[in-house]
Amino acid sequence: MRQSVYLIFLILLFSKLNPQKLTGTVKDFTGSKLSFSSIEVKGKSIGTTANEEGRFSLSLSPGSYTIVCQHIGYQRQEKTITISSENTKLDFELSIQQLTLPEVIVKQGEDPAYAIIRNAISKRRYHKDELEKFTTEVYTKGQLRLRDFPKKFFGQKIDFEDGDTAKNKILYLSEAVAKYSVEKPRHSKVEVLATRVSGQNNGFGLSAPQIISFYENNIQIGENLSPRGFISPIAENALNFYRYKYEGAFFEEGRQISKIRVIPKRKFEPLFSGYINIVEDEWRIHSLQLLLTKSSGMELIDSLQLEQLYMPAGNNSWVIKNQVIYPVVKMFGFDAYGNFVNVYSKYDLNPSFSKAFFDNTILKYTDSSNKKPIDYWEETRPLVLQKEEADDFIKKDSLALLRKSSVYLDSIDRIRNKITLSKILISGISISNQKRRTDISFLPLINIASYNTVEGLVINAGATISKKIDTIAHSRKAISFTPEIRYGFSNQHLNPNLSVTYAFGKKYRNALTIAGGSDVFQFNNQNPVGILGSTVSALISEKNNLKIYEALFGGISFSKSIGEGITWNFSSEWQDRKPLENTTDFTLNDKTDLEFTPNFPLPVFNINITRHQAFIVTAGLRWQPGTKYIEFPDRKISVGSKYPVFNIGYTQGIPNIFKSNIDYSKWNAGISDDFNFKLFGVFSYRLNVGGFITKDKIEIPDYIHYKGNTSTLFTGAYLERFQLIPHYYFSNKSSLQSTGFIEHHFNGFLTNKIPVIKNLKWNLVVGTNALFINNGGQYIEPFIALENIFKIIRADYIFGFEKNAPSRSGIRVSVLTSFLNTQ
Repeated sequence: MRQSVYLIFLILLFSKLNPQKLTGTVKDFTGSKLSFSSIEVKGKSIGTTANEEGRFSLSLSPGSYTIVCQHIGYQRQEKTITISSENTKLDFELSIQQLTLPEVIVKQGEDPAYAIIRNAISKRRYHKDELEKFTTEVYTKGQLRLRDFPKKFFGQKIDFEDGDTAKNKILYLSEAVAKYSVEKPRHSKVEVLATRVSGQNNGFGLSAPQIISFYENNIQIGENLSPRGFISPIAENALNFYRYKYEGAFFEEGRQISKIRVIPKRKFEPLFSGYINIVEDEWRIHSLQLLLTKSSGMELIDSLQLEQLYMPAGNNSWVIKNQVIYPVVKMFGFDAYGNFVNVYSKYDLNPSFSKAFFDNTILKYTDSSNKKPIDYWEETRPLVLQKEEADDFIKKDSLALLRKSSVYLDSIDRIRNKITLSKILISGISISNQKRRTDISFLPLINIASYNTVEGLVINAGATISKKIDTIAHSRKAISFTPEIRYGFSNQHLNPNLSVTYAFGKKYRNALTIAGGSDVFQFNNQNPVGILGSTVSALISEKNNLKIYEALFGGISFSKSIGEGITWNFSSEWQDRKPLENTTDFTLNDKTDLEFTPNFPLPVFNINITRHQAFIVTAGLRWQPGTKYIEFPDRKISVGSKYPVFNIGYTQGIPNIFKSNIDYSKWNAGISDDFNFKLFGVFSYRLNVGGFITKDKIEIPDYIHYKGNTSTLFTGAYLERFQLIPHYYFSNKSSLQSTGFIEHHFNGFLTNKIPVIKNLKWNLVVGTNALFINNGGQYIEPFIALENIFKIIRADYIFGFEKNAPSRSGIRVSVLTSFLNTQ
């Protein structure tokens, strides 16, 4: 008898510890697969999700269960099964959702969908805040596939370094398991428990478990899809943007659910199209299938479909079960598509958080999160991998191991280090040795050769040699050497120099730089004049905008991040400054009525510097309150915050050290920020104030200078540059001066209503630049611009108003990601 009891106990224990597999497929009545269908055990918090092929797998202990299968747009189906000691197969064939059209009262011809949407809008805020806090475990799988790609991109051969030349291939594949914690209204945190990236043994992958809530008025999907966001179909003002059509109703667990078709009223507005299902009387979202296209204001991708399915979770509240995003990208000859699925489970609707739980880390990858064994994934993932996905993991993980071999590293280095004409001329040459973890990069010819009236033809050749010090994959420890040699063929001066930078820091990045030698400096050491622009101006327009001096120098600088959004820096530099004069007047377009101006900053200064020495010490602090971080096991990365960035700095010119002839002190403080007004655009500003405290001995390079631009039609760096004044026009040694740079990017607001322009997707920008000098100049520079011209061009029309001086105006053009730093 006792042996029988033991036997029964062991059988029960074995059955509990060894659950059986319930597998099957989900298809529609035509036999087509239904991707990412939801599979639930009725009455229990157990479930899974079908994969892209409609296949699912669920571990269940022996017993009887009712299995519920759901897919948006199809009729929910229940099946009762008994699990024994063997694996069980269960298939579902779902029918298109049969919609009923109950009798409705139509007032003045209004579609009944509007009454339902109005009720949903009235309950929007309630449902948005329904769950004050919760935790959930989220499984995320992301896949991006290529259908086609060009042979070359910007002159470079496309090579994915995987030996696969097929056009149709998996470009990216990852999966992650994370705990998502929320405490409204301000706190959320993601703790990644496991992550895996195909082909990256040390990769951390993409973990984006956040719920895209359509109870918000404005929907933000990613960071760069659209700065304006997208208007929810049940936003407070949704009736101004959408039309609605009542498609009918279906019943589920005794609830009536209305299917509403969502139709944008106008093109080129940030709007969805598709379907949203609303629970009658509760007026909450049951599920949705919504689509964004290019006409919705997206820039980076062609279309994005989003599906969500909610489910009851007790206490009259609902939680999201599945969220799937389907992007399609067609750009520069690349044709890609994919899916990113989130499966939410193990909800805790009344968690207890410690006071220190929500800190400045919003995303944390736990130790060994990217080192989980295959068995872990087989037991944990709620989706069955497709065969092609499983093969991709095996193939690319094996390739990742192969990539560590000397033979492979050498072969890849030979390919990457191949020298081409475009590298020589434009992009620069880079030579890597992965075994030794070193890189050598050389400047392109367009940056090496230049011309100015002081040195004539200039060759400024340099290289940067970098080496990672340890073998940790993401370690910050590295050292780099940058030797440079500058030679002017007209003045026959040779200026060699060397800088060495050591980067380190476990959690936060720190850097130490030591530099010295001989070089040519602009009088404004921030280098406001671009080399290409000054060369063109000298050779074509007969203007020498580059004002320079020569110096022997030596210096040291150090920067350190200490967390909480704080970074401080310190530097000291000694210069033995020597004047330079024009030595050539060669031009390609000789104009006899013009001659080059002298090589010192006009109009403030009417004489060049005399040789002198300067020893300067600078300290600064940067602080962004509320800075958030992504935390990896070995480092932290700042992702900014909603608060402004504050900067403060102090500079002291010290006499009598290394024969220094200068003696002054000055300070500066600044604040900058970007406000995203979503539908109404982005407002950006940068304000600065400062001045001299003491000024016993000041030389031209020590003055307060501003970046100007009168040398060229091209421009850039808008929030730090005046567009219609010469570079040294307002240079001063005032005790108080301030600048302000303000601009508002409408991002399609207003212009999306103008014929032709709305089709071209040109966007309006307005703003102003301003300058105030105590007991000196006052200047204001309002402008209006169109950007996103051919996706990369911005054109400004600018007015300039100076106190006691004639007004001015001009046109400036900038090219996105261009090397035309030509001001």
